[in-house]
Amino acid sequence: MDESLRHAAPAEPAAGAPVPGASRFARWLGPGIVTGASDDDPSGIGTYAQAGAQFGTGMLWVMLFSFPLMAVVQIISARIGRVTGRGLAANLAHLMPRMLLVPLMGLLFVANTINIGADLAAMGAAAALLVPVPGPWLAAGFGAVSVLLQVLVPYSRYVRFLQWLTLSLLVYGAVLFAVPVPWGQVLHDALVPGIQWHSAYWAMLVGVLGTTISPYLFFWQSAQEVEEQRASPVDRPLRSAPRQAERQLHRVEVDTLLGMAVSNGVGFCIMLTAALTLNAHGVHDIDSAASAAEALRPVAGGWAFALFTLGILGTGLLAIPVLAGSAGYAAAECFGWRRGLERPPASAMRFYAVIVAATLLGVAMTLLHFNPMKALVVAAVLNGAAAVPVLAAMMVAASRSAVMGEFTLGRGLRWTGWGATVLMALAGAVMLFS
Repeated sequence: MDESLRHAAPAEPAAGAPVPGASRFARWLGPGIVTGASDDDPSGIGTYAQAGAQFGTGMLWVMLFSFPLMAVVQIISARIGRVTGRGLAANLAHLMPRMLLVPLMGLLFVANTINIGADLAAMGAAAALLVPVPGPWLAAGFGAVSVLLQVLVPYSRYVRFLQWLTLSLLVYGAVLFAVPVPWGQVLHDALVPGIQWHSAYWAMLVGVLGTTISPYLFFWQSAQEVEEQRASPVDRPLRSAPRQAERQLHRVEVDTLLGMAVSNGVGFCIMLTAALTLNAHGVHDIDSAASAAEALRPVAGGWAFALFTLGILGTGLLAIPVLAGSAGYAAAECFGWRRGLERPPASAMRFYAVIVAATLLGVAMTLLHFNPMKALVVAAVLNGAAAVPVLAAMMVAASRSAVMGEFTLGRGLRWTGWGATVLMALAGAVMLFS
């Protein structure tokens, strides 16, 4: 038996009983809010800003369209973790042949590492706009801080830090107060798809969808549901504690819907800010989140520039642990290693080694001056290659009573989840064709 699954079974609480010692705030802000917020990493910010700069408000509808798909996919991944007491990769290991699962986990690791490097580069460049220190060295410092926090701080304390970091996303809503907003046009373009039939538009559409629905988010949220369950003195996997199901599944849905709403709402604000400032003033091409912040300064003023820049740093500090951590969980679950951010490093060395390796390789990319935008193209291809088989396998797992017991997916989640899978397959085909 996997050593990481050996833990004493606590007494089952009454249905609906609150977790002792947990604050009301902490109970509502769980894995979903952290997962959603981490999706707006510096690389994602750059993608949303480029979409707004290049196409104005013409792609705002994508953020509303992708919200239910993203929310359903993340709810399913969270349910798998909470119901089974095992992360997504651990469940997939029972469904997929190792010769397929191991390469998929390898793709995830490489894609996450590239994303970490691109995020660190963006953070370093953004911080260099505020302090007179070379960007690569600032990026290396951010990477070192992230590694130390993940390795040395137990999960039960570290997760609270991540939850508070989600507040950094509020700055992107605040930026809109610096510019006049034509709400009539915004509402029209958000509700009526203004599809343009040329390759640049479709390539950007695929990029935005790939940014909102990414494989690392599936693995992270599923693993964090397991961490939350094990950290509680009363919670158990729902297969063995069905009386907890009503409370826990409701919490999963509320937490995930809130997290994905924050994620897409922030993406909407970034895209709109770029449309009203950069696009409106003839700036149609940017190459990073830091470039977007710098371009804002002469158009929207120093206040908008400072808020946008600080948001890049806050979201980067949130996203890097999620990218590295999801790679660690996926590898450890795939090979049956001991795992968990609550464990001391000595008891889960291979799990932490993957986290450290992913982050340090990302740091090396920044010090070697890799082009972050070209790196993100490679990461997008790898994520596209991994997303569809992972989504399909996840849907099969969540629909099987052998995995989920009595908590298999209902018709609504099942059809929407498969719809998201088909959409990502089409997006991947468009991306490769382009």
